This record gives sequence, C-alpha cells and structure tokens, in this order.
Amino acid sequence: MDLGLFSVSLAVKDLSTSRRFYEALGFTVECGAEEEKWLFMANGATRIGLFEGMFDTNILTFNPADARAVQAKLQEAGIALDKEADAGEGPCHVLLTDPDGNKLMLDQF
Repeated sequence: MDLGLFSVSLAVKDLSTSRRFYEALGFTVECGAEEEKWLFMANGATRIGLFEGMFDTNILTFNPADARAVQAKLQEAGIALDKEADAGEGPCHVLLTDPDGNKLMLDQF
C-alpha cells in the first residue's frame, strides 16, 4: 500500500511566528495561503504543514494517489476510521487514529 508523500501537519498558534521559526531552521515556503492561515514548507525531502486555527492537534499526513483505495484496504484490515472519504473521484481525505491516539490523515488532492 503506497501512502505517498509524508508530512506533519502542525497546529500552530501564530502562522507568522511559526513561519519565521521554521525558516530559521532552513525551511522554505513551498505553497499555501497565508491569508487562509496555512502554509506547506520544505527542507530537502522533509515537509511540514503549518495550520493556524484549523486543527486541535498535530496530524501525521500522507498524500496517496488514491486515498479511497487505501481506505478500502484499511477497512478490509478492520481498521476503524474517524472520517471516511466520500464516494466518487477527485480530492478527498480520510481520518484515523492509531492505537496511541496519534491522528493520521490520508489527503488526496
């Protein structure tokens, strides 16, 4: 099962402050919309998402080519999903929680 690109989505208190901090660590803005309070930043092969006011906790994020196919495999394996992707094609996301309470998102865009 290919989960695609991995990043950590961070729930930040202040996007500008977090951006400056991660820029000091060598990250650069890859994409995003500051006016909407989110950015993706990169440092080599490492990716992080900064999200102000969108999430309560940090999330492990994967970008599979087909989140619905991954969802089907997870369901076949008996993995409980917090949010299922809608039927159809195109962008979607799936949310689940690991046994230790860590949040994971499969985000297809």
